[in-house]
Amino acid sequence: MEQTVEQKLKALYELQTIHTQIDKIRQVRGELPMEVTDLEDEVAGLETRIQKIKNELDDLEDLVVTRKNAIKDAQVAAKKYETQLNEVKNNREYDAIQKEIEIQGLDIQVAEKKIKEHGFEIASKTEVYEKALADLEEHKKALEIKKAELENITSETQKEEDELSVRANEAEKHIDERLLIAYKRLRGNSKNGLAVVTIQRDSCAGCFNQIPPQRQMDIRQHKKVIVCEHCGRILVDEALAHDQVPQEG
Repeated sequence: MEQTVEQKLKALYELQTIHTQIDKIRQVRGELPMEVTDLEDEVAGLETRIQKIKNELDDLEDLVVTRKNAIKDAQVAAKKYETQLNEVKNNREYDAIQKEIEIQGLDIQVAEKKIKEHGFEIASKTEVYEKALADLEEHKKALEIKKAELENITSETQKEEDELSVRANEAEKHIDERLLIAYKRLRGNSKNGLAVVTIQRDSCAGCFNQIPPQRQMDIRQHKKVIVCEHCGRILVDEALAHDQVPQEG
């Protein structure tokens, strides 16, 4: 059966009343859900960064081991060439072996220099690594506290919010699709979530702009859906609002 405008307005105002109660419950939580999400992101970011630094430190340690092995190999080769010096038959052979010994010596110097550089880099990265670990521990503690706060508040209000959400879903079934879309759009565009408001002291309760007497009369007649000329919210009169079933909470 086709609803009258008055029935449509009552259904809209009832839905608004339920949504306002849900909004109040969520306001109690304040910024906590966002703070928890931000901290979770920061913890994940720090864990990724720590793993990256750990991999870089492991690579540097591997390079140090490789350089040390290269030094050992060069030392062994140099000793072998030094032994061969005693067996040379001419100057050309002596010069060639001497050149090889020099090359091994240069390789040792380069490897030692690189080990020193890697040592500085390891020390620097270890400092950053330890700082990141301390930051992670701090963030994890803060996250634990914020989560506990949120869980505490949520556990107190979740049952009520769930019940109100069920009522809101039920109320939506009694509103035609076109009006419901308009209502949701208005709610989304409004900072306080109000899409349907009453007239208070001859003004719109949403934006507080005055409503002309003739327009107030039209609103009281419930012949058509009337919106505020200033903010676009749907207007209902006090009589229709008070005609609602008393809300819990």
